Amino acid sequence: MEKMPRWADVILTPLISLALAFAISAVVILAIGESPVEALKVMVEGALGSSYGWGNTLYYTTNYIFTGLAVAVAYHAGLFNIGGEGQATMGGLGVALCCLFIPWPHWTLALLGAAVAGALFGALWALIPAWLQAKRGSHIVITTIMFNFIAYNILTHLLSKTLRPLGSMDPATANFPPATHIPGLWQLAEMMGFAWGKHSLANVTLFIALLMAFLVWVLIWRTRLGYELRAFGKSEPAARYAGISPVRITIITMLISGGLAGMMAVNNVMGMSERLILNAVEGAGFFGIAVALMGRNHPVGIVLAALLFGFLFQGGAELSLWTSIPRELIAVIQGLVILFTGALDNMVRLPLERLFAARRRKEG
Repeated sequence: MEKMPRWADVILTPLISLALAFAISAVVILAIGESPVEALKVMVEGALGSSYGWGNTLYYTTNYIFTGLAVAVAYHAGLFNIGGEGQATMGGLGVALCCLFIPWPHWTLALLGAAVAGALFGALWALIPAWLQAKRGSHIVITTIMFNFIAYNILTHLLSKTLRPLGSMDPATANFPPATHIPGLWQLAEMMGFAWGKHSLANVTLFIALLMAFLVWVLIWRTRLGYELRAFGKSEPAARYAGISPVRITIITMLISGGLAGMMAVNNVMGMSERLILNAVEGAGFFGIAVALMGRNHPVGIVLAALLFGFLFQGGAELSLWTSIPRELIAVIQGLVILFTGALDNMVRLPLERLFAARRRKEG
């Protein structure tokens, strides 16, 4: 018998964890002499109170959907991929090379090519840690963390020496050709005859992210590979006994995971910057871990959790702009959300399980 209903695990537990995180955040805001109510009002109005705010919130949401899905796919196979930051960084390199050196006739073809290039570079960057885990027994957590730093330094060298335009002092590539510029959601709205979120950051990559969420759901719960992947994650000895190859599953899973993280670069490199710059990932690879944990590693939960973190990021930017609350405080709030939905999950879960168990005994 399950310890508590599925709805309580998926909905009630995260909501209570969020309430605790925001309650402690309110205490911190009070401690620096500001009003938590006013701070929340500024965040909500800045992130959700206008179409422009919604556009920026959805831009950050798109990033977190990709990296959250990347973590979730690996998690279902019993792997903890902390390399989303590096895989997205290398995905950005793939997107930039694709946009700069292939003469695309139209943005639709460029978008398809960039998505494939980003996924390919991200997957290849995940392949080495996967092989080390599968063949040499190296722990995937350690290798993926190290590969984040390696990816960043490789990109730093390339942007400083090789890909930087002649005469430019900025460590970045040249601007991508106009044919590779993908439309923002506000431009699509204008094509359909109405104004929405003019000059906001959200772009058509959001639809790719939602498509990937659906395809991950199909992969995990509707395919033989997904069954093998979940079986391996539940019990490696049982999976071996059933004829499932640990090497094969480890490598395939990490390729998919790295590819999803790499595709994030389409949103920030091709969609926003329209060139490759340093630190384009902005920590989204690490936030993807919290998004996956909070979304219970289910695509629907990940989309909702990504929206929450998109709200926190955009709302935090507005908070630092219009109040005296420092931008770093948003990192504190995000950290508290991660703490309560991840590390302290059992602090909420165990009392709820005891509560539902007592209720069942009473009804029985």
